[in-house]
Amino acid sequence: MIRHADELYTYRDEDVIDMLDSVVREWFKERFRSLTPPQRYAIPSVLQGNNTLVASPTGSGKTLSAFLSIISELVSLARRDLLEDKVYCIYVSPLRSLNNDIAKNLREPLAELSAIDASVSKIRVGVRTGDTPQSERARMLRRPPHILITTPESIAIVLCAPKFRERLKDARWVIVDEIHELCSSKRGVHLSLSLERLEELCTNRLVRIGLSATLHPLDEVARFLVGYSYNDKGDAIERDCVIVDARFVKPMSIITISPVRDIVHAKADELNRRLYSLIKDVIRSSKTTLIFTNTRSGAERVVYHLSKMNVVDADDELAAHHSSLSREIRLDVEDRLKNGKMRAVVTSTSLELGIDIGSIDAVVQIGSPKSIARCIQRVGRSGHSLELESRGYLIAMDNDDLVEDAVMCMNAMRGKIDSVHIPRNCLDVLAQHIVGLAIEKRWSVEDAYRLVRRSYCYRDLSMDSFRRVLRYLAGMYKGLEGHKVYGKIWYDEATDEFGKRGSTARMIYATNIGTIPDEVAVKVYTRDGKWVGSIEEEFLERLSPGDIFVLGGKTYEFISSKGLTATVRSAEGMRPTIPSWFSEMLPLSFDLGEEIGRLRGELFSMLDKGMEMIKSKDGGRGNKGRRRGYASIDAIDAKDIERLKDKIAKMIMERLYTDENASHAIVEYIYAQYRFLKALGVKAYPSDSNLLVEHYVDEHDRHNLIFHCVFGRRVNDALARAYAYAARVIMRRNVAVTVSDSAFMLTLGEYDEDIPSIVSRIISSVNSSNIRSLLLNAIKSTEMVRTRFRHCATRALMVLRNYKGYEVTVARQQTNAEILMRLCERLDNFPVLEETYREVMEDLMDVKRAEQILMDIEQDRRRFILFSSMDVPSPFSHMLIVSGYSDVVLMEDRKEMLEALHEMVMRRISAKGS
Repeated sequence: MIRHADELYTYRDEDVIDMLDSVVREWFKERFRSLTPPQRYAIPSVLQGNNTLVASPTGSGKTLSAFLSIISELVSLARRDLLEDKVYCIYVSPLRSLNNDIAKNLREPLAELSAIDASVSKIRVGVRTGDTPQSERARMLRRPPHILITTPESIAIVLCAPKFRERLKDARWVIVDEIHELCSSKRGVHLSLSLERLEELCTNRLVRIGLSATLHPLDEVARFLVGYSYNDKGDAIERDCVIVDARFVKPMSIITISPVRDIVHAKADELNRRLYSLIKDVIRSSKTTLIFTNTRSGAERVVYHLSKMNVVDADDELAAHHSSLSREIRLDVEDRLKNGKMRAVVTSTSLELGIDIGSIDAVVQIGSPKSIARCIQRVGRSGHSLELESRGYLIAMDNDDLVEDAVMCMNAMRGKIDSVHIPRNCLDVLAQHIVGLAIEKRWSVEDAYRLVRRSYCYRDLSMDSFRRVLRYLAGMYKGLEGHKVYGKIWYDEATDEFGKRGSTARMIYATNIGTIPDEVAVKVYTRDGKWVGSIEEEFLERLSPGDIFVLGGKTYEFISSKGLTATVRSAEGMRPTIPSWFSEMLPLSFDLGEEIGRLRGELFSMLDKGMEMIKSKDGGRGNKGRRRGYASIDAIDAKDIERLKDKIAKMIMERLYTDENASHAIVEYIYAQYRFLKALGVKAYPSDSNLLVEHYVDEHDRHNLIFHCVFGRRVNDALARAYAYAARVIMRRNVAVTVSDSAFMLTLGEYDEDIPSIVSRIISSVNSSNIRSLLLNAIKSTEMVRTRFRHCATRALMVLRNYKGYEVTVARQQTNAEILMRLCERLDNFPVLEETYREVMEDLMDVKRAEQILMDIEQDRRRFILFSSMDVPSPFSHMLIVSGYSDVVLMEDRKEMLEALHEMVMRRISAKGS
């Protein structure tokens, strides 16, 4: 049962503090004035042995809320000389750097407690990760830490280490930090099975404690943390968990800013100058400023410009921090931040999570962070105490970002967070853990299946899927051994039992464990063998034959790939379809997209009602003095329109937390689209329920269908590929796809037949019943599936990264995977290939929500509204159309392209109106 702490506990601070050991109580009173809200509720919950999920902002004392009860218990044992040589508490986090931080932050209070009572010095803290030397691991066996700090991968390894495993049998607590980051990936799925294996091992019932700053929905994440138990009848029973919801106890101030009032007509140099002027003002008014960009290259560019402006000492007080920099550089920046020596640090995502980086006064976000949770997480890095306000400045550089940021601010300030996506039934992770289980002992299939289904991520796993994974691991699929894929377990179908097979199983498991794939650069060559450059593997998986991209300042058409080599041909003068930063950009969350759709609908409605009111009531007077309305909207006095726009802009400023520039830019963006639709005679306006489909014939006479769906890239990618596949079947030709967070475009090419009829057939041919099969057919031969098959095959121990002490290169892994994939395609429901398709469609894309959207359309909760064809694109389409050009032209030229498109549309509207 999931319960909420504020419904269970009404303790005063002194009551909670009195629950602690007397030494801990004395130390706490000397160090702190009072308990913070998460501490007030979490301490009694953990002391009472309850599984507890703590959601509270950075700087609110949530880590101490988890550890204080545990330290109190360990101090009590130490003072009574009852501490044994075993692990009592396991702390798991996704970051090694965070682990080292936690160890340091634990040892300091333990040293202070030792000064009060020397017996506390017996409590040991140890860190075990992939970086831990063998000598330190051996020392841990002799004298195990009472608090073990580790990663999801390392906990899975020690569960199979016979000697260390014994030290875990009496563990009482496990803490999962940054649980929102883990539960949304296969690392979290992996951890959920490790926790069930640990639960099976332990003599005590484990108390599970989850920590995060930004979570929604709390009930679902709580179930992920605690899992299920099963009664004798095999019925699943939800384990108890107490939720401490203190997410919004800290004051927060966020504002969306536009560098200029008119973002369309502003020149690029003016936009840049105003951007850096805004950043300079924030840095100058703050002691330390953290600046987030959406790409690593963007972080470097911002540091370069700020250093040229001499805002601060570029050598000592300004730095970049991202994953492409060396570990030494990152650690140096982190240390200087903690010590208050930095004035400004620019990062992409690497400082988003809970590494202690000291006191940050303000956070600047350039561009949209793409989710409300991420926005709160980033802004929450400032004001590093419960009393200090978290200050965030979201600076938008284009119209779409402006709307995203404004809606994000409104929802963040209201305390509304987008939902986390938790992967389900991942068969590759399951395969890895089955090998781990087999190394432990002989298992009955029923017992192992029941253990696996205790994990929230596998609660609806079918026995058929479980047995297919067992058969694969036991080498029962014919043809695999000929490609050196040998059985790693034995599986006796007569007794329905399985266990370890061969002497190398333990070594293979320990050296190939984990879920994070190896990523490498892909070499790009022309068809005649000329080397062009390199691209990231994650970028390659987004490419389809015919896609145009930029490399080294030139455009190329993608032809094919083999292993880690891509073949291209020159495509000078052609529009790029996929910008190079596409793979780096985080996708817009679906929940935020829905909020944007609702806001669009509201703003269009306000504008339309206001215009109709002006048109009917505010015209001039006739000969007899009676009021007469305007003949048309185009005849309305410009001053009346400006007054209406000012009124809407004022509402936006108040409700959406924007500055004046931003509110006016948003209104102008909406007004331009409004006039476009009016000129076409379209009476329905974009919203979360009205999905406009634009038919744009470009300058090359190519027909483009633009679906205005603000669902985020994961959903839009699924919809776009399904519609493109349907179009390809109908038209018998390839269809190019361009995807963004707020729209997707199908480029049908030149066509002489009845296009409106074909468009209607394309739209009607995709529905909630067939989208999965259409999408599966669309992705089967893509680079995405080939790359993801290698990832899944390495997780499932089908393709090994390490073998007998040797590291297998990624190029060799990919070659082996491509050979095996061709074989697996001929096998019936092979689990690794099945998991690859599931990962692409459900985790990388979001076919489930795409299905729901199509079901909404079928049940008239949403509807597609098709425009008549136009030879100019609507204002809402401009960013999508020019996105590919971001690599091939300078920002100044791109701005001119956007402005030219806008002016062309406005001229056409005026001509049509007259």
